[in-house]
Amino acid sequence: MSDTNFIKLKRTASYLAYNFDRIMIAILLGGMTLVTFANVILRYMFNSSLIWGLELTLVLFAWLVLFGASYGFKVKTHLGVDVLINILSQKHKRIMALLSATICLLYAVMLAKGAWDYWAPFAGLQPTLGRWFPTGIAEGVRDKAFYITDQIPMLDMFKFLENAINFGDEYDKLPRVIPYVILPISMFMLVYRIFQILVKIYKNQTDGLIVSHEVEDKIEEKN
Repeated sequence: MSDTNFIKLKRTASYLAYNFDRIMIAILLGGMTLVTFANVILRYMFNSSLIWGLELTLVLFAWLVLFGASYGFKVKTHLGVDVLINILSQKHKRIMALLSATICLLYAVMLAKGAWDYWAPFAGLQPTLGRWFPTGIAEGVRDKAFYITDQIPMLDMFKFLENAINFGDEYDKLPRVIPYVILPISMFMLVYRIFQILVKIYKNQTDGLIVSHEVEDKIEEKN
């Protein structure tokens, strides 16, 4: 591979990594729109419908919301109350920002643990021990890999799961492990995004957590 191609590949990989959540949100929103539009056309023009359309739309919407949670931290669109913080000195503002980010990070870790513990049995895996934070791996938890969605058809690309987690039994519908996988993915992304912010606050690269002054921004735009 030439140096030029390697640089192009590196730039492409860097772009995809940086914009991964944005690309996924666009794909999910587009998929919801396409499925809904197709169902409307089928219903009113052909007196038919995609029986699995509604369930798939709900799954895509859930994915969209969960991806959006971590993306909101990245682009600073989450709202926050900073009335009291604004009266503090710059030094104390930074201390409060570090404290807020640390608390958010701990909460995100607990969410990630809960997400893994819920999803793991559907993947034939074991959840973690510990009430708040993982302290080990549990044993003997009931396997839920055989659970399937209500209407979404099984795709050939996921056939490997039959041998991997379902002891060779065939799935007649898409297994729930697929739509539920967004839970640990999104929560681990949330942990990563908040950790990034915490590091930036510590390095004085940002002056606060992620407060969006939406109303003030709109007023400034009008003026």
